[in-house]
Amino acid sequence: MEPITIKDIAKALNISTSTVSRALRGSYEINTETKKLVMEYAEKMNYRPNPIALSLKENRSRAIGVIVPEIANNFFSQAINGIENIAYNRGYHVVIFQSHESYEREMVNVQHLFARKVDGLLISLSGSTRDVNHIENYRENNFPVVYFDRVPEITDAHKVVADNFDGAFRATEYMIQQGKRTIAHITSPPVLSITQERLAGYKAALEKYGLPIREELIKFCYFSPEEAFNAIDSLIKNYQPDAFFTASDRLALNCYEAHKKKIIELPKDVMFFGFTNLNVAHLLEPPLSTIVQPALELGQTAAEILLDIIENKRRGKGYETIKLKTDLHIR
Repeated sequence: MEPITIKDIAKALNISTSTVSRALRGSYEINTETKKLVMEYAEKMNYRPNPIALSLKENRSRAIGVIVPEIANNFFSQAINGIENIAYNRGYHVVIFQSHESYEREMVNVQHLFARKVDGLLISLSGSTRDVNHIENYRENNFPVVYFDRVPEITDAHKVVADNFDGAFRATEYMIQQGKRTIAHITSPPVLSITQERLAGYKAALEKYGLPIREELIKFCYFSPEEAFNAIDSLIKNYQPDAFFTASDRLALNCYEAHKKKIIELPKDVMFFGFTNLNVAHLLEPPLSTIVQPALELGQTAAEILLDIIENKRRGKGYETIKLKTDLHIR
């Protein structure tokens, strides 16, 4: 079956192709009833804009770039699904790169996407990125950028994040309410925004309940499993935590892998809480309670903002940071 075109819609509705085109773009020149008629018919017939034709007409690539640390991370794969859903429905392609937690690779990825003339960029920063000059230099030349999940400290930028502080606070509070008093926090590199926000939530819950903040119970881990294994082993041998709060999918799985390989021996009543979007969390033993981030919605929201910037639909709106709520799943 041939894809339906604007001409087909115009013929079926007995209106001009220019009216259909303007209605699909949401033009103020077209009345509400006509817009509704066109949009409903286009949806019914599964109309999709032709990206090549649009790019020639508008002098745009009709493509956006996405850079994430790792596609294999379930959180990022869900976020990418959200991004692609929005982009596809609005007639854009998505070009995806991985930084693999490398600042140098991230920098090359940004350069490559700009050279390919994508219309804008969605990026979650690598674990070794300490400044964003390599991105801001392009943005100063009117290259649209939206940061998501792992974001820089700068204020004059569009950002979409999960409420990391609140999620970490509620998880730690729950463990305290279950009688846990020696709660270890195994987290990601301190340079990341998510690390600082989740650490702040953890500390705030301890302070609320009058428990001391013990720096020796906080371990910053980078990207090798051995580093996480050693951190967990050291905590158990030296401090005997009765609960572990891990700040990412990777760290949660490192804990369980170490346990299963008998690299470490866990107390029988130890509690695990992860900041994770693992879809197999319910299969783990001992049970892993989780703070689940709205990854799909986060990707969709970031994509909507970026495409609105590209299409000049955000005139008069300033920079904003959108913060999405997390959910606690107790197991």
